[in-house]
Amino acid sequence: MTEKDFANLPNHHFINAIINEDIKEGKYGGRVHTRFPPEPNGYLHIGHAKAIFIDFGTALEYQGLCNLRMDDTNPTKEDVEYVDAIQEDIRWLGYDWGDRFFYASDYFEQMYQYAVELIKKGLAYVCELSPDQLKQMRGDLSTPAQSPYRDRPIDENLDLFARMRAGEFENGAMTLRAKIDLASPNFNMRDPAIYRINHQSHHRTGDTWCIYPMYDFAHPLEDALEGITHSLCSLEFEDHRPLYDWVIEHCDVPCRSRQIEFARLGITYTVMSKRKLRILVEGGYVNGWDDPRMPTLAGMRRRGYPAAAIRSFCEKIGVAKSNSTVEYAMLEFCVRENLNVEANRAMAVLEPLKVVITNYPDQKRELLPADNNLEKEGQGIRDLPFSNTLYIEQSDFMEEPVKGFHRLMPGGEVRLKYAYIIRCEEVVKDNQGRIVELRCTYDPSTKSGSDTSGKKVKGTIHWVDAETAVPAEIRLYQNLFTKANPDDVAEGEDFTDFINPQSLVTKEHALLESSLRDAAVGVPYQFMRQGYFVKDPDSSPDKPVFNRIVSLKDGWAKKQKA
Repeated sequence: MTEKDFANLPNHHFINAIINEDIKEGKYGGRVHTRFPPEPNGYLHIGHAKAIFIDFGTALEYQGLCNLRMDDTNPTKEDVEYVDAIQEDIRWLGYDWGDRFFYASDYFEQMYQYAVELIKKGLAYVCELSPDQLKQMRGDLSTPAQSPYRDRPIDENLDLFARMRAGEFENGAMTLRAKIDLASPNFNMRDPAIYRINHQSHHRTGDTWCIYPMYDFAHPLEDALEGITHSLCSLEFEDHRPLYDWVIEHCDVPCRSRQIEFARLGITYTVMSKRKLRILVEGGYVNGWDDPRMPTLAGMRRRGYPAAAIRSFCEKIGVAKSNSTVEYAMLEFCVRENLNVEANRAMAVLEPLKVVITNYPDQKRELLPADNNLEKEGQGIRDLPFSNTLYIEQSDFMEEPVKGFHRLMPGGEVRLKYAYIIRCEEVVKDNQGRIVELRCTYDPSTKSGSDTSGKKVKGTIHWVDAETAVPAEIRLYQNLFTKANPDDVAEGEDFTDFINPQSLVTKEHALLESSLRDAAVGVPYQFMRQGYFVKDPDSSPDKPVFNRIVSLKDGWAKKQKA
């Protein structure tokens, strides 16, 4: 590479700086080859999106390669369902791995042989301590760990390890441990287990194996066998890096991969532990892994979050070396920023209030032009049916208006968006005193686009035509938790204690404008003054279901709250 080539290398963060230095020194022949190695024991979440963005994005920056590898070394909770879901999520985010799709289980035989190699070198031994005994003999910062089996002869270790593979011993009876340093201040280096017995059928290999490699042993070997140059992982693996390097150094591998750690993503008002997400699903707190309240990518996709917005969010938060927590509002900002340009406009009434325009002819029908999306050029217009009977939002009328209310009131005027100015002449109530209908008049000279009246009104409200309106169910989503950090619980508390009872509010009797009758699932819309919405797969031909993706900023709502 020339000096000009070096000058054009990416330089956005510390990972770039490390890779750039490796390239300048000629390491890996100038190659950059990364990997994304999820464990198929659950669905990916927004935290994984950051790792995907970094792993695949770094490869793209350097015109390199990125592998997708399923880390299926623990068969206890792994499933093909999760393998398929992971691939779907990554493709949805906009990334592709070509023909570089691997499984850790592809290398089980090679890993076993590497373990045998370590035994022959006197660098691994079979230990018969139980989990409780291991804990008791682990030592502390001033006391070394212990194992009475550390000096077992090599031939005996080889025999026992072969018998472990043959299935002669029960779960937990033995482990294979790396022989490193029982007095190391890094407890990951105190002769860690690198193989354990697990008589559990594997989703790919069936019952071929009853011993499985530990992640800290398997991962560096997988990287090395695939020719990974830079193994990018989250910060909790920083203390494991010495073990990663030890495995690379003492096994005869084809590539000396390098591990680099970055800060993991934390977001307020959610949890991202797979264990806790599983509790939410299996405990019935949410309706599956793709519940729109979940931080899973499947849930966000169903809620209507655009993949481009998630990529933008990952870019904005950057790549750092120290952990921090990001406000959920920042993610919502990125979603709004995208949808403001991409989403078409429509009108929907969530809590309908009937309006009859008494001086509008009974048989008259109009089609009023409305903008699809002012942010999009060349998108044309849609036609809104208009007649003498409409529905508006209940909250857009006040019989006894408070100061600052500029919508409809008795004797007051308001403009119907894309239509006319109307005046409330009469309020009709039922026997219980509930408002059931407003009777209004309209001024024909105030038609939008050709208003000749000279009238000025302070309020503009949305509406739907009663004759052509589409009945719908609207699902309004908020944060799943009431606490900013639901992982931070006091003694006797559980993170589920802070689930927000208002995280899902359903409007069963909403009405949509007629253009939404044939809306496609997954296509976003901005409902005027309501927020951004997307049609849900639960929809039926008779009744569509729409999820609120994210709300709009509502100045009046803030005033009411104040």
